Formats: sequence, C-alpha cells, structure tokens
Amino acid sequence: MTEPITEAMPPWRPLLRAAMQREGRSVAGRWVQLATTGLDGSPRVRTLVFRSWAGANQLDLFSDQRSEKVKELANNGASELCWLFPKARQQYRLRGKVELITAGEQPELCQECWHKLSDTGRAVWGWPTPADPLDPAAAFPERLSETAKLPEHFVVLRMRVKAVERLNLGPHPHQRTRWSAETYWRQQQLNP
Repeated sequence: MTEPITEAMPPWRPLLRAAMQREGRSVAGRWVQLATTGLDGSPRVRTLVFRSWAGANQLDLFSDQRSEKVKELANNGASELCWLFPKARQQYRLRGKVELITAGEQPELCQECWHKLSDTGRAVWGWPTPADPLDPAAAFPERLSETAKLPEHFVVLRMRVKAVERLNLGPHPHQRTRWSAETYWRQQQLNP
C-alpha cells in the first residue's frame, strides 16, 4: 500500500501528518468519523480507524461487508470524514467518494491489509453479523491469528478525497482553510 511516485502530494497532507504526529501514540489520533447517507435518506455517522494512505489523496479504512455503512456506500459512495486532533487543536474534514474493495475483486490487496492487522484487530471479523439481535451463546473471539483465513466479509473502504477543510483551533481567531481537487488543491482561506 505504498503511494504512487507520480502522484503529486496535496499541500494539506503534510499539515495533516504533522497533526497526527502531535497526537503521539494515542489510538484516538487514528479514529475518524465517517458520515454517509442512510438507505432511508437520513444522515449516519460512525467511528472507524484510519489504516493507511493508498495514494496522495486516497486513504483506506476497513469494514465488515455485512454492516449498514457498506450497504450505504454501495448505494451512494459519497461521504465525509471528520478527523479531530485534540493535542494539535485541529479538525480536518475530508470529502470524497468511497470505493468498496472486496477479496473477490482484489484478493492480494485484501490479504495484505488483513495481515497488517493485529490479532485483536482481526477478531471483530470473527464476530456475528453487526447490528443483528444479540445471541448470548454466540462466539466473540478476542483474537484471530495472522494465519486465520481472510473472511469473505472483509472489505477495504478506499476514499478518494476531493475536498479538505482544516480548522485550526489554536490561534485567535481560529483559522479555516479549504483545498479542492477541482482547483488543483489551491489553498483558500475561509472565515472560521
């Protein structure tokens, strides 16, 4: 999952990287909130873990193909991520389109992603179907080893970022900046 050399790095990426580094080893620095449109047209939001960059303006998240968010993204891939960095006092909103990548379509990529997860990270794909009624007798493994078979319901959510807004909460007044792929990532200052 290395970045293509030919793709130019957008100017917001080094700023986002610096904000991530400010968070140190805090796991919360990798948590993003993903907003989608529900199948009934209502807004939906949930927290996922940022996994990696798949290009200069593409990032990967992982999910369970049986979840509602995957159905929503299959219906309409438009989404937005909100990424808050408390120590850096910055918020990033990344808007774009999410492509669903399954093991049936790209088995090597999914296998590579699967192996990069920790044993506890893989465990959630061994759990019963998300949002189904709870069966008290169902198994919820705490770990799945690296040798565990890649589940059919493992899916990579690859977002191609089309617009970014950064809100810097440090200075007074706060600073708000927008970049858009349509303007070749030209920086635009906005009122906070």
